[in-house]
Amino acid sequence: MPVTDTGTLQADTATFPEIRVRGLVKRYRIGGRHVEALRGLDLDVDGSGFVAVMGASGSGKSTLLHLLAGLDRPDAGTIALKTGAGGISVEKLTERELTLYRRRSVGVVFQQFNLLPTLTALENIVLPGVLDGRPRDELLARGQALLSELGLVDRADHRPDAMSGGEQQRVAIARALLFEPPVLLADEPTGNLDSNTSERLWDMLERVAAARSILVLMVTHEPVAAAHCRTVHVLRDGQLAGSFDVDGCTASELALRAAELARVDGRRSTR
Repeated sequence: MPVTDTGTLQADTATFPEIRVRGLVKRYRIGGRHVEALRGLDLDVDGSGFVAVMGASGSGKSTLLHLLAGLDRPDAGTIALKTGAGGISVEKLTERELTLYRRRSVGVVFQQFNLLPTLTALENIVLPGVLDGRPRDELLARGQALLSELGLVDRADHRPDAMSGGEQQRVAIARALLFEPPVLLADEPTGNLDSNTSERLWDMLERVAAARSILVLMVTHEPVAAAHCRTVHVLRDGQLAGSFDVDGCTASELALRAAELARVDGRRSTR
C-alpha cells in the first residue's frame, strides 16, 4: 500500500517533495457535451517553497489541484508525489488509500474555509487526528502549537462565527498542517478575503513553506499573490503554457509575463 499508517503525526520530509505529472487528462460532461479541462498536461514541481499555478478561468488550474489532492480521478495520465517517505502514484490509490493520502501526505486549503460551525478553532484543527484515532493529548498539544504559530492562540475556544474571515482561513491552514504534510495545496485561498488580509495570508504561506521546508502549491489568478512565490507555472487550455522564476518581479511585471505565456500555443519555459 503506498500510503500506510506511520503511527506518528510527523511526516518524513528528509528530502524535498517532487511532483511529476505526465499526460494528465480530465474530461467533464456538461449538458450534452464533453469538456476537456486538462489535455495531456505535463508538469514538474521540484523542491520546497511557495509556488503558483496561474491561468485564465477554464485553463484547468483548479482541476489540476483537485487531481493532485486526490479529490477527483484523471481520465488518463499519471501523478507521482515523491517525498522522504517514498513515492506515491496518486492515480493508482484506492478510495481508502486516498483518504489516508489526503490526511497525511497533502494538506488542502480552499477558498471556502470548510470549518464545522459547531466546533471551536482547536476542535476543527484536531478533527482529522480524531478521525485517525490519534492520542488526544498529542492532538491537543499539536493543535495548540499550530494556533500559537499562526497567531491564533486567543481564538482556540472560538467558533467560526466569532472569527474574521482571515482568522478562519488561518484555522483551515492549521488544520491542513496537523500531520506536517510535505505538500500543502491551496485553491484561491484568499478569494473571500479583503486585500490587507490577503497580503498577510500570502506572507504567512511563504513563511510556512520556508520554515517547514515544504512545498506550498497555490492556484491563483492574482499576480499580487503569485509575486510572493518563487516560481509560476501558467496553464492555457488544459496544458502547460510555460513557467518562470519570480526573481523579485513586481505584480505588474509578473502579470505581463503570465499573460504573454498564456497567449503562446504549445509548451514553453522561460525559466
